[in-house]
Amino acid sequence: MAASNRVRISGGEWRSRLLSFPDVPGLRPTPDRVRQTVFNWLGQDMHGRRCLDLFAGTGAMGFEALSRGASAVVLVEKSAVAARSLQQNQALLKAGQATVLQQDAMQFLAQSHERFDVIFLDPPYQQGWLPRLLPLLSSHLAEDGVVYVEAEFVLGNDASWQVIKHGKAGNVCYHLLKLADILPIDQ
Repeated sequence: MAASNRVRISGGEWRSRLLSFPDVPGLRPTPDRVRQTVFNWLGQDMHGRRCLDLFAGTGAMGFEALSRGASAVVLVEKSAVAARSLQQNQALLKAGQATVLQQDAMQFLAQSHERFDVIFLDPPYQQGWLPRLLPLLSSHLAEDGVVYVEAEFVLGNDASWQVIKHGKAGNVCYHLLKLADILPIDQ
């Protein structure tokens, strides 16, 4: 692993701990400034929250949530090399509340019936993942749950999802989504 392939946990129990990650095409850690903003949005204290880090990559979002008190995080990563790195970081941190799965994101969503308070979603860019994934996430979201999305473009509200916060840092557009309120049809 290159010396530059490290990401720092910015808050909580493991604050300032460095996690290494491998050179894997398309693997890009969420920038520190963006992670700090996202956890300001979510609240610094994540106690009791169950999180899903889909397309976990470096695991920065999932391990950050655990550092801030999340009760459990499932990290799903398709790349075997990246998944092994996640397992090494899990062991380094003694993160027993983390579950690392080397699995395809769509396969995980099709097989899992778990619900999560926070879903972190940072799929590879330019591959059309969001239109395929977003319709599937409502059945995996706990009541009042939110989805954090990174994309190469700004998302807008649609019939199913409402953007409640968003920002941009360099080429990263980041968003916090909740399920849109569906108004009852008047009879």
